[in-house]
Amino acid sequence: MRRRVVVTGIGMVTPLGNSVAETWEGMRNGRSGVARITRFDASTLPTKIAAEVKHLDLHSIVPNADRYEFSGYNTKFAVAAAKMALDDSGLDVNRVDRARLGVYLGAGEGQHDFERFVQTLAPCYHDGRVAVPEFSSRGLKHLHPQKEWEQDPNMPAGHVAALVGAQGPNYNCLTACAASSQAIGEALELIRRGDADVMVSGGAHTMIHPFGVVGFNLLTALSTRNDEPERASRPFDQERDGFILGEGGGMVILEELQHAKSRGAKIYGELIGYGSTADAYRMTDPHPEGRGAIRAIRDAFTDAEIGPTDIQYVNAHGTSTGGGDVAETVSMKVAFGDHARNVPISSIKSMTGHLIAAAGAVELITCLLTIRDGVIPPTINYEFPDPQCDLDYVPNTAREAKVDVALSNSFGFGGQNVCLVARRFTG
Repeated sequence: MRRRVVVTGIGMVTPLGNSVAETWEGMRNGRSGVARITRFDASTLPTKIAAEVKHLDLHSIVPNADRYEFSGYNTKFAVAAAKMALDDSGLDVNRVDRARLGVYLGAGEGQHDFERFVQTLAPCYHDGRVAVPEFSSRGLKHLHPQKEWEQDPNMPAGHVAALVGAQGPNYNCLTACAASSQAIGEALELIRRGDADVMVSGGAHTMIHPFGVVGFNLLTALSTRNDEPERASRPFDQERDGFILGEGGGMVILEELQHAKSRGAKIYGELIGYGSTADAYRMTDPHPEGRGAIRAIRDAFTDAEIGPTDIQYVNAHGTSTGGGDVAETVSMKVAFGDHARNVPISSIKSMTGHLIAAAGAVELITCLLTIRDGVIPPTINYEFPDPQCDLDYVPNTAREAKVDVALSNSFGFGGQNVCLVARRFTG
């Protein structure tokens, strides 16, 4: 018999707030976190809006926060959310086997010091060649060495391990928008097979920087509804014109059931299903018939030993893109059959924007809070139904409903598909 895994702690830093309580309150009230970009001057770009994390005071959350002075936003979001989750769990790391305490994140690359780097490097080019001696003498002294290695995607996992004293398995995966969901799924498997008893898992990311916004603009993937930021992210709505970049971090404490029960831990829910597939199609478009997504949903059902009618809520990937929302709707119709029209579905990206690598973790936490409180968050800005997206997307207003089993969908660039199933813990 495989070991059962429960969630005993949660932490979030999002565009809706710098705590679980503040973020959840924003979701329940249908509040948008989208506004004009303040991180840099975006006035000349097609997209001038994003969902930024606001006023994060790391010193009020993490001890010795000065150590993260030169860390990227990804690390700052990760350690803040991880510390919240650890505190929430009540786990005393001094009383556990630290060799069986691990970290598995889906964290994106750090934010480079773009402007300074470009300003420093530009004068060192001559006829298309880099003048290395000149760059070494004039440029390197203006850059801090820690900023180079802090850009690596594995840095948040290393920092989280150091923060909590985790000496067990330590991994980071970067599978685009499915990354933190995949990390949680793989952390689940580590505990199931006995390689760890406790895992800190989730993700952190930002792409709200010039290269990120310009890159997605070149792909025509972002909304340009600059005059109405709060109405710009509108999943499944006929007038959607692209997604909104968000940022943040979400972390969960996964714990083997008996380990959690032995210390009297509170339990948010049990993680019972994990499915992971690839579209093997285009890098920037989902398969139009939802080929990989359908299999991921079905694999998660099989892993959880449930059927489609057991699902009472779906937290959709729902990015507010033309093809993506249609493909997800198609995949749910096929995977759920007739039950597709009975299950409430919502996309919190309508409020948070798209947290990229961190999205799945925040969305799984949303499922757990829905199970706990009996409130399904809405899909805001749903005003004009799309005939191709004709399911119940919980439009505009949160809905009270008893939810015992929930599905979280994450579908990323490159055709990465991950689905997680959470269930109310009943003993």
